[in-house]
Amino acid sequence: MPHLALNPADLHDPTAFGYSHTVRIPAGSELVFVSGQYGSKRDGAVISAAFAEQVDRAFANLGVALAAHGLDSSHVVQLRTYVVGLDFDKLGVIARTIAARWQAEPPAQTVLGVASLATPEIHFEVEAIAARS
Repeated sequence: MPHLALNPADLHDPTAFGYSHTVRIPAGSELVFVSGQYGSKRDGAVISAAFAEQVDRAFANLGVALAAHGLDSSHVVQLRTYVVGLDFDKLGVIARTIAARWQAEPPAQTVLGVASLATPEIHFEVEAIAARS
């Protein structure tokens, strides 16, 4: 693994919520910045109005973007997620999706509730920073 996630003992354990408080990458690592990915098909159309389907597809699209650089989810050190109409149910969907991909060592993450995204059909977007030693 090209990085180390660390959750200080004096802070709550955030892993059940799908993030780590800090992530350290080694000196000399190569960084890859991935623009916001949403639940789109190859033609750019939104896959579904269902929030969970958009989240799943957005993370799948993130995987495609990472693979173009020879990377996968284990290289991700930070996520930023944008959610239209953020609520606890949507947070649960995001947390479960991240837990399935990162298990006990999720990346650092910020979740932002927003009024809208690029088009009215998009309800979720995820961007990432990945590191390769």
